Amino acid sequence: MGKASRGKKQRSRDTSTTWSATRAARVAYQTRADTRRLLQDNVWVHQMMGSNVSNRMTELRTVLHHSNVPEQHPENLAFAMMLGKQGMRRPWPSSPAEAARWQIRQVLQLVDRAEVLVISPAAHAAVMAAAATLEPADVATLDKDRDIPMPTGLLVLPEPVVVENRGGSLSDIRAFGWQFVTQHQVLPDAQYSGIQLVCFMDRDGPVQPQSWRLAVAQARATGSPLPPLVPDGIYGLRADGALAAESSERHAEVSEEHRRLNIVLNQVAQHSTQPPEEGQWDGGRIKDTYDDFAARYAFAFWRLAAQGVTVFDASRESGEENPRNRTRSQPTDPDVRVIRLANQVPAQGSAEDGGTSRVYHHRWTVRIHKVRQWYPSVQEHRVIWRGPYIKGPTDAPFMVGEKAYSVD
Repeated sequence: MGKASRGKKQRSRDTSTTWSATRAARVAYQTRADTRRLLQDNVWVHQMMGSNVSNRMTELRTVLHHSNVPEQHPENLAFAMMLGKQGMRRPWPSSPAEAARWQIRQVLQLVDRAEVLVISPAAHAAVMAAAATLEPADVATLDKDRDIPMPTGLLVLPEPVVVENRGGSLSDIRAFGWQFVTQHQVLPDAQYSGIQLVCFMDRDGPVQPQSWRLAVAQARATGSPLPPLVPDGIYGLRADGALAAESSERHAEVSEEHRRLNIVLNQVAQHSTQPPEEGQWDGGRIKDTYDDFAARYAFAFWRLAAQGVTVFDASRESGEENPRNRTRSQPTDPDVRVIRLANQVPAQGSAEDGGTSRVYHHRWTVRIHKVRQWYPSVQEHRVIWRGPYIKGPTDAPFMVGEKAYSVD
C-alpha cells in the first residue's frame, strides 16, 4: 500500500515512432542514471512522498477505527499494513517526513542496485492482458525463490500506462522496481519474506495538469529538478507462497476481503467484483478500483517469465546501429536486458527481426486465459496462462485509448 497520485489529467501522445530494443535500452540506462542523480536529497520528492504517507495513514486509521480491531492495536496495525509490508521494522516513524526519508533511502538503494530491463510492446501487452485475469488471492501465491528472476530489478515500460486511481485521479506509470525485503507484521507479530514494489511516474508523461507542470517548473527553478522517474506508490507483497496450497474457496475468501477493504478505502460504489477469466487489454486507461494494478502487473510479469511465455535477450540488435555513430555520451554497453514474447505469430515480425517497419494505427488486442495448474510434486496450484494472441506488428506504438484529453 502507499499510492497517492498527483491527480494528473491525460493529454495527447506522439505515436509517430516505432519501438527499438537498442534505443529503449539506451534510454532506460540514461533514465536510471538521471533518476539516481536527481533523487538524492530532493526536497520536492520528499514532500510528495511525505504527503502520500500522511494521506494513506489517515485512510487506514479511519477504516480501522470503525472496525472490530481491538482498541489497543489499530495504530500498530495501520503502520504494519503500510510500512511493515514495505519492509520497515519497528519502532515506527514519529512523522510522515521520517517515513518518507526511509522510503527515499529504499528507492535509492533499489535504483542503485537494480538490474535494468526493458519490455517489448508485444510482451508488455501480454503482461497487461494476463494481469487483467488475476484476483488478489492469486498474487498471494507469489514465491520469490520460484517466481522472480532476479532479487532487484527496474522494469521500464515501452510507454506510460495511464491509471485511474483512488478518487478518480489519473497518473502515468512508466516503470516498476522491486527488491527483496522482510515484512514486519502484527496481530500476530510475524515476519514474512516479501517484495518491496515501487511504481514510478513519468515526469514528462502523457498526464500533465497545470498543477504538475507548475511543480516541475518550480523544482527546476530552485535547483532541485524532479527526476525523470518519480517514485509514487510503494507496495509490499508477501512472497513466501502463502496461499499456493490453499483451496479455491480460501482464495475466494481472501480476494473478497481485499475488495471489501479497498471499497471502504475508496469510498466509491463497488464495480464488478470478479475479474474476467479471459484477459484482454486494448491499450486504454486502467481503472484501478482495488488499488492492486501494480501488484497484478508485477506478478503477471514474473510468472510469465518463469513460465517461458517471455524471454530475456541482449539489448543490442544486429545491424541496427553502427557503434562508431554513437556519441561519447551514449553508453557502449548499457547492460540492459530486453523482455520479448517467446513465440510470436509469424505475421507479426517486427523491424528489429528483419521485417518491414510499420506504424500500427489501431489499439492492441490481447487475449490470454488463466489456469490454476495443480503440481503434484509440490502439492500446490500455480497460476499459469494459455495464450496470448497478439494482433498487429510488435514494433508498432501503443495507443493509450482513442481519446485525447485536454489539459485544464
